[in-house]
Amino acid sequence: MNLPSDPIMLMSVVNTQLRDRYSSLEELAIQYDTKKSEIEEKLNAVGYIYDEELNQFRRR
Repeated sequence: MNLPSDPIMLMSVVNTQLRDRYSSLEELAIQYDTKKSEIEEKLNAVGYIYDEELNQFRRR
C-alpha cells in the first residue's frame, strides 16, 4: 500500500497506522519506504505536527 498524496488523507492513514501497527513515525516510514521528514513536511504544511509522546499527528 502506498501512502496517499492528499495531506488530509495522509494524516488519517498515518495516524491510524501509528495507533494500530507502529510504535513510531520512523518505524512507519521504514515500512512504507519513505522518509520520516517527507511525511512531516507534508503534514506540517497543512497545520499538523507529530507528537512523539502521543505517537500521532495533531493540530498545532
